[in-house]
Amino acid sequence: MAAARKPRYVDVTNPSLSVDCPRCGLRTARFVDHCRNCGYKLWPSSVVASAAFKAWRDADPSRARASRYDLELPAEPVDLTIDYAARAHELGIHLFPNSNYPFIICAGALFLGLAAIPFPSGTARIVLAVIGGLIFLFGVVGWVLVEDVRMYPSDSPEPHGEVHH
Repeated sequence: MAAARKPRYVDVTNPSLSVDCPRCGLRTARFVDHCRNCGYKLWPSSVVASAAFKAWRDADPSRARASRYDLELPAEPVDLTIDYAARAHELGIHLFPNSNYPFIICAGALFLGLAAIPFPSGTARIVLAVIGGLIFLFGVVGWVLVEDVRMYPSDSPEPHGEVHH
């Protein structure tokens, strides 16, 4: 006759994942075959301990995330997402918006720096200076005028003919 792989009795009503070892008295995982502290054999085999754990876990859906090596049921996952922009606004701290224009400004400064190198041909320096100046100006205009206006729209109402002094 084949040996049974299911335990004969598992207390599925007990929610604990830990048990006190009969030999050393220290707390150990309930569904491992040996005590973690002294090595006392808690279950006849690892297969039987695993089957007992599966029967215990399947008895209650809240135990689905538990492992047989745990000492306590895992806590519910907590969403630790923090909205730093909203938090800074609450505290009165100004955060600059994300922008790619500083990188464009740096690329323009790179070409301007390359134009400062004394090449034998003067046209290369002029071409590098023009390209660098255009890229640099594009970055500055984009960062100061485009993004600044988008970040800080005009809050003042339009005057309707009367001016208050």
